[in-house]
Amino acid sequence: MTTHEQLQTAEPATNFVTSADGTRIAYLSVGHGPGIVLLHGSMETAGDHLAMAAALADSFTVHLPDRRGRGQSGPYGDDYSVRKEVDDLEAVLNETGAHFVFGVSASGVAVLEAARVLPAIHKVVVYEPALLLEDVPQLTGWVDRFDREMADGRVEAALVTSMLGLRLGPPIMNVTPRRFLTWVTGLLLKSEAKNAKPGEATMRTLAPTLHYEGVLLAEMADDADRFADIRAEVLLLGGSKGLPFLKPALSRLEKIIPHVERVEFPGLTHEAPGDVSKRNTGGRPEVVAAELRRFFTSAAKG
Repeated sequence: MTTHEQLQTAEPATNFVTSADGTRIAYLSVGHGPGIVLLHGSMETAGDHLAMAAALADSFTVHLPDRRGRGQSGPYGDDYSVRKEVDDLEAVLNETGAHFVFGVSASGVAVLEAARVLPAIHKVVVYEPALLLEDVPQLTGWVDRFDREMADGRVEAALVTSMLGLRLGPPIMNVTPRRFLTWVTGLLLKSEAKNAKPGEATMRTLAPTLHYEGVLLAEMADDADRFADIRAEVLLLGGSKGLPFLKPALSRLEKIIPHVERVEFPGLTHEAPGDVSKRNTGGRPEVVAAELRRFFTSAAKG
């Protein structure tokens, strides 16, 4: 077996670090070489990016944190804000010595904010960061209804509310009765729970994290100009079939970030960075990883 094949099948090591507010943050590590921190997006954990880590592990040490509230990391705590995400990432960077960071969707916004204030970050890649510049009231106004439905134990209904509010489904969802969508979602939750491995994150267990993603999106909405302060090199990624309401942010960021490059993948969706699964049939992590390798390798040799 070659070294590359060994790394592809290697079991990542689990590590822990303490964030500024005392919250324990868990992260997986695999590979050797310059450090990259891969931050997962919404309704994901560190385990949803193992394929991307494996694709990079022959040249980089890849660290995959569980963002707070997920996996083996601690709870959100009081006064959650983007600052908590930055503090958590800073703790991992300080512990690992990594200087490269990747984020997707909600974590992409947090990574950009971190790049503003953390000198340790030298290069950043973000895939369709969830920076809302248009229709902000609709795209953030779903949280109150979501919270009520979660409080009532109606997880299926709450997930439908988030999907409709964030326009995550096909257009037909907007004209489909909510009752039917809730019923179908309930069937999916039951099927997933039946087939889940012990300790595996499911849509039901991850559903509460959506409240905090909504808080993060609302906090950072309509504020792209703050990222003009970023001095790190930034690669903006997206798919031609990605979420339409996130494309204005990519275009704006491309204009205002001083050291920036943009790549769009033909045919890829918003879910492309994640591992392929029943929940994520649009995963193309090896394609996205190839761009990370190109972008980060040039710095590693510099």
